Amino acid sequence: MMSLRPRGSAALALVAPLLQVALLWLLSDLGFYLVLPAIGVAPDYNTNGVAIALYYAFWSGVAVIGFWPLYAIWSRYAQWKTFENRLLSLAVWSVAFAGAMYFVARVLPALPAFDLREGVIPPALPLANGWYFLPKSVEILFQQLLVTALVLGLAARDIGLRRISLACALVFGAAHLLLAFGDAPWGYVLRFTAMASLFGLAFPYLLLRVPMGLAYSYVAHWGFYALLLTLVRSFGAPSAG
Repeated sequence: MMSLRPRGSAALALVAPLLQVALLWLLSDLGFYLVLPAIGVAPDYNTNGVAIALYYAFWSGVAVIGFWPLYAIWSRYAQWKTFENRLLSLAVWSVAFAGAMYFVARVLPALPAFDLREGVIPPALPLANGWYFLPKSVEILFQQLLVTALVLGLAARDIGLRRISLACALVFGAAHLLLAFGDAPWGYVLRFTAMASLFGLAFPYLLLRVPMGLAYSYVAHWGFYALLLTLVRSFGAPSAG
């Protein structure tokens, strides 16, 4: 069996997975902000939810195909087996799905309307309707697949968990700087980048050390958007800065 360990230097072992994941993430974002508008699909989760969900479903497939050799060796580096406890796995899946449905169907419609300021175009999140979370859910899946590939790619090269976490924080945080392509205020972009970096620090531990860590990683990622939307709609948006 061919080893996934590189023959090059330790620096190259660290950089190669970073570049692979960063390239795929960059291509997907460039397509979102440049290609979709060129074919008549406005990059707006609230008005083009189905089209954007299909777009990120495509990129999720690209990630699975491209990084399958890494996903296939996950059990070598994680301290748990996939679906080892199927009853518990089913419970986690059911509770997470029910919670998401409850939020979209009951909590979201009950939130106050976002206070639009004259002359200010807010990001899509504060204006989110029920359709927003369809493409967002698929986008989060795509991002989780990329993060998982990065974590496994580094683990396969004997990189320690601490360094993997720092690398993941770097990539996950830097990727959110691409929000600037959508004309989001820089204050918004920087806040999201900071939060993404913190999540990036936690994801590797969940993926490698916690049973069903991918499920918890996805739920935390999805839940962040739900919580942020609730806070913004309930208490108002912070200054864009």
